[in-house]
Amino acid sequence: MNDTDTVAPAGTTDADTVAGAGTVAHRIHPSTVAPTERQAEAIEREEEHTAHNYHPLPVVVAEGDGAWVTDVDGRRYLDCLAAYSAVNFGHSNPVLLDAARAQLDRITLTSRAFHNDQLGPFVEALAALAGKDMVLPMNTGAEAVESGIKVARAWGYRVKGVQDGRANIIVMAGNFHGRTTTIISFSDDPDARDGFGPYTPGFRTVPYGDAAAVAEAIDDDTVAVLVEPIQGEAGIVVPPASFLPELRALCDERRVLLIADEIQSGLGRTGATFACDLVGVVPDLYLLGKALGGGIVPVSAVVGNRDVLGVLNPGEHGSTFGGNPLAAAVGRAVVGMLATGEPQERAALLGRRLHAGLSRLVGHGVLAVRGAGLWAGIDIDPALATGREVCELLMERGLLAKDTHGSTIRLAPPIVVDPADLDWAVDQLEAVLQELSTR
Repeated sequence: MNDTDTVAPAGTTDADTVAGAGTVAHRIHPSTVAPTERQAEAIEREEEHTAHNYHPLPVVVAEGDGAWVTDVDGRRYLDCLAAYSAVNFGHSNPVLLDAARAQLDRITLTSRAFHNDQLGPFVEALAALAGKDMVLPMNTGAEAVESGIKVARAWGYRVKGVQDGRANIIVMAGNFHGRTTTIISFSDDPDARDGFGPYTPGFRTVPYGDAAAVAEAIDDDTVAVLVEPIQGEAGIVVPPASFLPELRALCDERRVLLIADEIQSGLGRTGATFACDLVGVVPDLYLLGKALGGGIVPVSAVVGNRDVLGVLNPGEHGSTFGGNPLAAAVGRAVVGMLATGEPQERAALLGRRLHAGLSRLVGHGVLAVRGAGLWAGIDIDPALATGREVCELLMERGLLAKDTHGSTIRLAPPIVVDPADLDWAVDQLEAVLQELSTR
């Protein structure tokens, strides 16, 4: 679609859409609407037999295409979460599906006990995209973080000369790097951390965005600074523009690795290949995931140069599924799309459009808007509603978003989203805020 196409919102029929360039009529769904019988049955079965480690919105998705998903009743929703940036290139992306289908007919898993013909081309392409020498392929984002920690410690002991068992890593307050026991040991999110000790030592927490605090925390046993270029789970928090360049200079001066967790912010989301690119910084290690698997298979990676990643020896780290042929084939297709620069350019262009639209809501139910590219954190006035309540009302209007930390909501639509759909999303948020202000 282009800017003048008419977009039928979720829950509409042809009769609901008003003809005319970019003009859409929306059926308003009251907030008291209950799940249909089919939805309720699906939710009940899931809740009965899965661990209750999530609290999803009451929508049961059955299909997806581009930036839109369809529930079990045939109702459509604009997906403005994109699986936390894992679906950067849209649901059912034909290029990625073709790559997956072709590999499914050949072989899907060998383990790294043997070579496969897809891994070499994938890691070669990903290393070139990142401007690095080597790739350590894994599966999930948390695995990439854990792997980065192991690599940093090994580098500290074997290259920097830190005494065994004394390595420490500087991390940031408000961080989110996953939920494994090591990672939650340096989290300050009580939901992820409390009640899951004892905790792994070796981490020092400093305020996010404060390079002076990082400098003060570094000592002779510090092996790395681990940082999200933009903090996602914290509410799309963007640090001062000088922060990452100051960290780069500091790490060079003190002989410390700079590790950038680009699992959510990387691969086109912010309007650049990596969020670090926005301020001209190249870390020693990139931690990648989510979008690297195209929303089809879990794919993650640690990417760095040989003088850092080369510290690992056979048997010291591994994964049964890491680097499998199916994941490598899909990952290579993802890298191929990013190599053109088109997704990054589109995210930058549409991001300016999104943020311009959201900025007009500040002072009208919105306290602040942050972000970069097609990634926005929106602080809702807590006097109006919680973030969860706003997301529920948006869902009823056919838009899926996710709350975090009380009254903040996040928007991260697939990069393939149509401009008119993006405008419609902002209109729905504005309508929800107006509805709440009159209650």
